[in-house]
Amino acid sequence: MPIKVILISMLIFLANSASAALNIQHWKSSNGASIYFIENHDLPIVDINVDFRAGSVRDTKQKSGLASLTNHMMVLGSGGINEEDLANQFIDIGAQLNSSFDQDKSGFSLRTLSEKRREAIDLFTLVLHKPNFDNQTIKREKKRYIASITQSETMPESIASKAFMKVLYGEHPYALPGSGEVETIKKIGKKDLQDFYKNNYLSNELSIVIVGDISREEAEDLAKKISIGFPGSKIAEEIPLVNYNEQQDIKISHPSKQAHLYYGAPIIKRGDPDFLTLYLGNYILGGGGFVSRLTQEIREDRGLAYSVYSYFMPFLEAGPFQIGIQTKKDQVEEAKKIIQKTVSNFIKNGPTQKELRRAKDFMIGGFPLRLDSNKSILEYVSMMAFYKYPLDYLETFTTRIDRITAEEIKSAFQRRVDMSKFSTVIVGSE
Repeated sequence: MPIKVILISMLIFLANSASAALNIQHWKSSNGASIYFIENHDLPIVDINVDFRAGSVRDTKQKSGLASLTNHMMVLGSGGINEEDLANQFIDIGAQLNSSFDQDKSGFSLRTLSEKRREAIDLFTLVLHKPNFDNQTIKREKKRYIASITQSETMPESIASKAFMKVLYGEHPYALPGSGEVETIKKIGKKDLQDFYKNNYLSNELSIVIVGDISREEAEDLAKKISIGFPGSKIAEEIPLVNYNEQQDIKISHPSKQAHLYYGAPIIKRGDPDFLTLYLGNYILGGGGFVSRLTQEIREDRGLAYSVYSYFMPFLEAGPFQIGIQTKKDQVEEAKKIIQKTVSNFIKNGPTQKELRRAKDFMIGGFPLRLDSNKSILEYVSMMAFYKYPLDYLETFTTRIDRITAEEIKSAFQRRVDMSKFSTVIVGSE
């Protein structure tokens, strides 16, 4: 057997061994929360992440930014404890509290020494169950949101990103900026935050991931403590299906020296059977940095830009396939034509065997490094939990990647990537 084949086989074995060793345990709480647990006593640390289906997709046009502000306010005082005292209590026990937010989810994470876990979890549950939503703090944070939004409205990249999502999604809530608009933030009050929290922070829409130095029995108690108290019988509103808008070419003037170009369309949602095939193919097309075709055509062969990228970003409903570049204003139209030609050729012909093998080697060889800490494991398993991926997703990832053929990539791109539906946004065009 050739040495290269042996090495690749070893990489797959090591990657699968690393993920299989995670031993992900899963159960449901009595009130519908979904719990994932990985017991690991290598370090005296416990990591916890909770996610709710309370992202910006739950916003309305009239009060966009409400979901984000709710998430933000929840870590700024709870249970009658003010923001400063709450932060100091976490610091005193050496625990770290963080929040995260995107189109689909609102998340909160805790890292604590296992010997301090009871005190830390008491504070964590207070944050989740009893946010203060203090009026003075709301006023202050609204001013900060407005200042940040106002500043972003002068930045070409922010303008382009916002316009691109609007072009792609029209009236769908995915088109709404997560941080809201100046006028919508002004309208948000304490009752809006309380109502959003009550209607969207539900136990049956909650996923809990626990990784670290505790037993299964302790994890069950911890998960129960976190999940009890949230409404669990309410069915959250369905996210609207994404309808393709007509192809649009939007040009926005801006005094910046360079133009920002975004190009793409909504294509794929989480759990789609074509995702891994498209994901691997996109590494070759534009996701692989300096080894991608787009970089070769745009940067190496023509010197039109330092970097160009493409990616699939799946959401609960169809997320965008996006290509982006920053280049000189007088070169942006040329760059767009080259991008279109490169993508079209890739869809028509697919990758070469050499490109495919290089992409597989990178993904398979680097996979164990993505699971080299409790924090990275927490992130991956939290994604699996929220989007309801199968428990063996990580265990089988590299094997499934290695089985994908060049013909399957070509077929997936031909079936799913329709350039006639692609829209363009250019900010800073001449």
